[in-house]
Amino acid sequence: MTPITGAAAWRGCEIDYRAEGVRVLSPVEIEEIDAALRHLRAQGELDFPEITPATFPLPTLAGSFTGIGDDLRYGRGFLLLRGLPRDRWSVDDKARVYVGLGAHIGRIMPQSYQGELLGHVIDVSDVEQQARGYHAGGAQRMHTDNCDVVSLTCVRSARSGGISRFVSVAAVHNRMLEERPDLVETLYGEYVFRRMELDAEYGSGSVTKNVVIFSRETGQLTSNVSGAYPHRAVKAGDAVMTPRQAEALEEMKRVSALPELTLEMPIVEGDIQFLNNRTILHGRTGYEDWPDMQRRRHLMRLWLQMPNWPPMPANQGAHTPADAPLWLRQREPFMELPSRYLAEMARRQAELAA
Repeated sequence: MTPITGAAAWRGCEIDYRAEGVRVLSPVEIEEIDAALRHLRAQGELDFPEITPATFPLPTLAGSFTGIGDDLRYGRGFLLLRGLPRDRWSVDDKARVYVGLGAHIGRIMPQSYQGELLGHVIDVSDVEQQARGYHAGGAQRMHTDNCDVVSLTCVRSARSGGISRFVSVAAVHNRMLEERPDLVETLYGEYVFRRMELDAEYGSGSVTKNVVIFSRETGQLTSNVSGAYPHRAVKAGDAVMTPRQAEALEEMKRVSALPELTLEMPIVEGDIQFLNNRTILHGRTGYEDWPDMQRRRHLMRLWLQMPNWPPMPANQGAHTPADAPLWLRQREPFMELPSRYLAEMARRQAELAA
């Protein structure tokens, strides 16, 4: 119940992300990345789990990419890599480069019961029943995912809008501590989360989990919050949320969207964004998209586990370490290749229109 200080406690109105959080890759660095891709392709058609620092070698860049984890942990918590060529590689090779760079930073994790290592953030709600937030259009409220570092790279921008928004957990904590310390105390207490049923069925089997929104167990303020999961638990009869608990979630939602606290960062083709998922909440603005599946706003996503970081507190996050290996059993080879994924979504769209 004390204010957070240090680099992670930034307010959006006081910093310029272009000066503090953007790194532009040099032509020499891009050539090294291109050489790594050629090395990878020379070994045959390797699947994403086979893309490692050994198969995607970066002789001089490897050290700086490994250091990104420390920068995200001890610094502001965000980084945008800019400058990858837009037209040099096919969309599938862009995915290979993205996974290759991610493998030098952390351990790539599956993102749902389907076992996908590379997620596609695209509106497919017209062809996919009960589409999750990253498969639906529109704005997203501030939230966290269930990993140490969450990353996005842009394949194709929206017709308009769809800008990345994020906020410091410490800044939200500090503002709430000034105005409603009683609600901050509530957020250090337990909520019941009900996760997606298929994630539970194909994972550890447990549908509900007791979760704290704020924690200092690691020595640093960390957060894990999803507005949907606690309300799903109440709706299913798994829990009764007190009025104070509900008010705390709503106040956190309000404060995390305050313009003076948030940053907006456009992610355009050739950009890769990395966020410390423990110390930053992220969302996006609303957007106008294209009807054609092949032209829609499309980002690719990685979830990274950082082996050198302290383990995420066991009472934070909807998922458990036991889920990842179980989810991977559902994964099919090459299922995340962008060309294959988009072709399947376009096929479904055409089938429904027929």
